[in-house]
Amino acid sequence: MDTFPDLGALSDQELKDLIQELTGEEQQLSYERRILHGKIDILRAELVNRLRKKREEGEPVITGGDVQQLSNILSGKGLPKSDPEPG
Repeated sequence: MDTFPDLGALSDQELKDLIQELTGEEQQLSYERRILHGKIDILRAELVNRLRKKREEGEPVITGGDVQQLSNILSGKGLPKSDPEPG
């Protein structure tokens, strides 16, 4: 459904069907969002563990390059580029 339908032209059953369809879509998106959040949590935990290990081994956790990249992002010069959507 690209555009919202003329609600006045829909029968009661068509409205119910549309509600059911959109509710199903919302539930699927919500499920996918929860999966993505779980993956992000796992990745962040791995990163924290790696940084903790680096610190324990005496390696620098934050480098000058990290500070420069953050400065560029905050000044609007180095915003991360997103990959173009396929197709």
